[in-house]
Amino acid sequence: MTTTPATPTEVTGARTPEAAGLITGARERIDALDDRIIGLIQERMAVSAVIQEARISSGGRRVNLSREMEVLGHYRDALGKPGTALAMTLLELCRGRI
Repeated sequence: MTTTPATPTEVTGARTPEAAGLITGARERIDALDDRIIGLIQERMAVSAVIQEARISSGGRRVNLSREMEVLGHYRDALGKPGTALAMTLLELCRGRI
């Protein structure tokens, strides 16, 4: 049994070729943005590790809770309630890497 390749309208869920083209282009842009976001998160993780190492080597704690609250507030103010969840995920990714 052979299968025919899906058409752009089938892949995108669009009902017209024009809409399918628009969606395909927009998805490519989203994929590029996601790649940049992932790179920025990895950079944030590396900077966080430097901060944690400096704090720990000076006798401090690995986590600074007041700073984490600032980060949570910043994301909440910018993005609403989902921003808080996003910030929590970022903080979790950035904790304890050293």
